[in-house]
Amino acid sequence: MSATGTVEGIELLTRAHDRLRDVVAGVPEGAWGAPTPCGEWTVRQVLNHARLDQQAYGAAITGAGWPDADPFHPVDGLEGDATAALDKALADVADVYAGLPADAEEVATPLGPLPFPVAAAAAAMDAGVHAWDIAAATGQASPLDDDLAEGISLAADRLADHLRASFGVFAAAREVPEGAGRAEALLAFLGRDPHWAPAGS
Repeated sequence: MSATGTVEGIELLTRAHDRLRDVVAGVPEGAWGAPTPCGEWTVRQVLNHARLDQQAYGAAITGAGWPDADPFHPVDGLEGDATAALDKALADVADVYAGLPADAEEVATPLGPLPFPVAAAAAAMDAGVHAWDIAAATGQASPLDDDLAEGISLAADRLADHLRASFGVFAAAREVPEGAGRAEALLAFLGRDPHWAPAGS
C-alpha cells in the first residue's frame, strides 16, 4: 500500500484477479447465458473476453501465448471448463508481472509501452471491471471496493478516453450519481451504469 492507502502494482493485479476468480466461482448453474452490462455479451462471453485480454497482457511481454481468439468476438471460443481456462490465463499473466521490476519505466502491453504501475493497473482494470459485469449479471455482491477502484483509476484516468475514442472499448462516460463512492464513480467514468441489473430483476 502507498502512503495514501491506494493498492498498487502487483498487489492490485492480484486483488483484481482474486475478485474475478471469486465471482466466476459464484456464477449459478445455468446462468452462463445471462445478459450482462457489456452490450449483447453473455456471462460466458464476458468471462472469455477477460481471459483473452489477460493472455494478451502476458503475451505482450513474453512474445508468446497470444490469445487464441479475438477478444472482441468472445463467442468464438471457451468451450468446456470456463473456470480452469480463466485460472490458467490469470496465473500466467500474474507470473509474468511478478517477474518485472516495480520501477520499470516501460512495460509492453497491448496498449503500447506503459510504466509498470500503469500497466499493472490496466490489466487489473480489465479483470476488475469484468468481474463487476459478471457479478451484476448474476446477482452477486460487487467485487469493486473503493480501494480497488482507486488503484484501477491510475489506468482509467490515463487510458479510458483513448480506448473509448480509438477502439470503442468503453461507452461514453456517464454522470456520476450523487453521493457515489469511488467504485461507483469509476464505473460511471467507464461508461457502466453502477446500478445496472438484469431486466425484470
